[in-house]
Amino acid sequence: MDRKTHTRMTRGRIEPQSRIDLHGMTLARAHPVLVRFILSAQAKGHRLVLVITGKGRDSRDNGPIPERRGLLRHQVPEWLWAPPLDSAVQQIAPAHRRHGGSGAYYVWLRRR
Repeated sequence: MDRKTHTRMTRGRIEPQSRIDLHGMTLARAHPVLVRFILSAQAKGHRLVLVITGKGRDSRDNGPIPERRGLLRHQVPEWLWAPPLDSAVQQIAPAHRRHGGSGAYYVWLRRR
């Protein structure tokens, strides 16, 4: 991606061609949904998609092993850089505030 396009994307000036909202999904449910969405978007020729993960919620259980806040928010980038999505994804960036801020990611897809 060239610098001008990257700047426009991170400032929220480029509208994503499609989006998916993973709010409230478990990790086991969200992964296959994300894989289908990314591969389908690439097959349609989309270049910029928005993946909304949410920011996570505070855990009310303060047990001996602390839980990480925002499991999806931290796991989605790892999924995007791992097979089978690594061949489709060119770049990932946090979304602009108007598109979800730290609870969403812009995903720039490779051309087929």
